[in-house]
Amino acid sequence: MASIKGTRSSSRLVDKSNSSNSAPLHTARADSLEMSAASKTSGTSKRKAKSAAMAPPVTPPPKKHKKVMNELALEPVVKPNPKNPKKSVTNTNIEDRPVEPHMTNAPLLTPHGSKLVTYADFSADISPSKSGIPRPTTTTGQLLEEACAHLIKTDQRLEPFVKKHHCHLFSAEGLAEATDPYDALVSGILSQQVSGAAAKSIKRKFIGLFNGNTEGAESEWSFPLPEDVAKVDVPFLRTAGLSQRKAEYVIGLSEKFASGELTARWLMEAPYDKMVEKLVAVRGLGKWSVEMFACFALKRMDVFSLGDLGVQRGVGVVLGRDVKKLKTKGGKWKYATEKEMSDFAEPFAPYRSLLMWYMWKASDTNVEAVEGT
Repeated sequence: MASIKGTRSSSRLVDKSNSSNSAPLHTARADSLEMSAASKTSGTSKRKAKSAAMAPPVTPPPKKHKKVMNELALEPVVKPNPKNPKKSVTNTNIEDRPVEPHMTNAPLLTPHGSKLVTYADFSADISPSKSGIPRPTTTTGQLLEEACAHLIKTDQRLEPFVKKHHCHLFSAEGLAEATDPYDALVSGILSQQVSGAAAKSIKRKFIGLFNGNTEGAESEWSFPLPEDVAKVDVPFLRTAGLSQRKAEYVIGLSEKFASGELTARWLMEAPYDKMVEKLVAVRGLGKWSVEMFACFALKRMDVFSLGDLGVQRGVGVVLGRDVKKLKTKGGKWKYATEKEMSDFAEPFAPYRSLLMWYMWKASDTNVEAVEGT
């Protein structure tokens, strides 16, 4: 769910305390870029374009193709030494990054190119009372192994699935892949209720609108900045194939990012429940979309979508039920009740995202298709 590729999932402001008191985060560029740009555009983000045919200003943000994003995620990290700022250590081992299952584990890119990680090595030991986030408990290289061991220990019935399928999503390599949350959320809206091929076509045309359509090779296009999208009107976006509602949703979401009401930093540090509540309040983002965003884009480890039919079917398989016969059963809860789903998943915390991934595998659900929705 990242870069110029299909991805998944306005806001009632749940928590207006921004990230000013948060722990220091490693950035590839000065993170002030994001907030300064937001402040400049907050007053104009709600103005419509004078004409639907008038193209927005073409800006040259950093390229955020998957290849580029991965290179950013794997670049050497310079770790300042708080005791002696003149000395620093360069670490190129992606498995050494500290993480905590309840937090965002993916590196996040801001729309302006800064890269954030929840735990910069020099801040990992800061007291939780000062940082607002718990201390890291493991590393990206150990997280998947520890999570798989927990799943098997909790329920031996999962062992065959764990041994058969390797989960790249939460591996050291998967956790090194950077995500732009704005890109991911917009792409999720664009892909709603259309086929994968149609979603890719709409997204390509949408990006083209902000890259001069024909200027330069398509491979050189950049995902538009939220402040640029917030300035245009619905008819302009509809020329890319967006429906009336999707165009409204994308503009509304862009206004949230342009004003600073939503930021990559906040999405990285916010408690899961608050993040879900705030994003679900955004027009165009339902609970399932937000759950998929948290799992695939943020790589949070303790997400479990009770309403996902594939997950529900997987639980039915593990519980030994004949899911083929239950397929024709009416109602939302075909394979297990909501309570059964919740009770089944609870002991697997804080690794329920991995449990959900294996439930998709147990039910033969195309996980890649889910990730691209």
